[in-house]
Amino acid sequence: MEKPALIIIDMVKDYFAEDKGYPITPLAREIIPPINRTIAQFRKKGFPVIFSTDAFQEDDFIFTSRMHPHAITGTKGAEVMDDLDMQKEDLWLPKPRFSAFFGTNLEKTLHEQQITLLAVAGIATNFCVLTTAMDALCHDFKAVILEDCSTAFSQVIHDYTLAIYRKNPLYPLFRIMTSGDLQKEI
Repeated sequence: MEKPALIIIDMVKDYFAEDKGYPITPLAREIIPPINRTIAQFRKKGFPVIFSTDAFQEDDFIFTSRMHPHAITGTKGAEVMDDLDMQKEDLWLPKPRFSAFFGTNLEKTLHEQQITLLAVAGIATNFCVLTTAMDALCHDFKAVILEDCSTAFSQVIHDYTLAIYRKNPLYPLFRIMTSGDLQKEI
């Protein structure tokens, strides 16, 4: 039997600020209810809930691209958004890059808790959600992307990304599932 942990990626206030105009915001709002239901189920079963969020420096290398500064470490915009059911017993791991494993103690934390499966939710499916799931595999954890608890900058990108990995040679180590299907297994 698997021992899962739920990780919610990049659901920070900056991505939900109306004045920022991020194209992902409307789609990200839609995944809040299924994420909160999944959080409740994980807590009910005593499984860990982890929030891993962007935490960049103002002069960060990635801002030399077309990307504008956001989720700056120490600002309100880099905090977990208020509509998610984050509790003080949850782990919050700010991350300096796309994967929740990069520059954090996530691997150590998961091994200490004897986690075998990482269920990944949040934004964006084709960037930070995917890189976290792939890095989970690289650190010897099974990975599931929760399709109803994640989204991208468009529904097409989200669906296309998941379609690429729905049938893959790493099955059953890496899967795409709904949160409901995962709940039936754990």
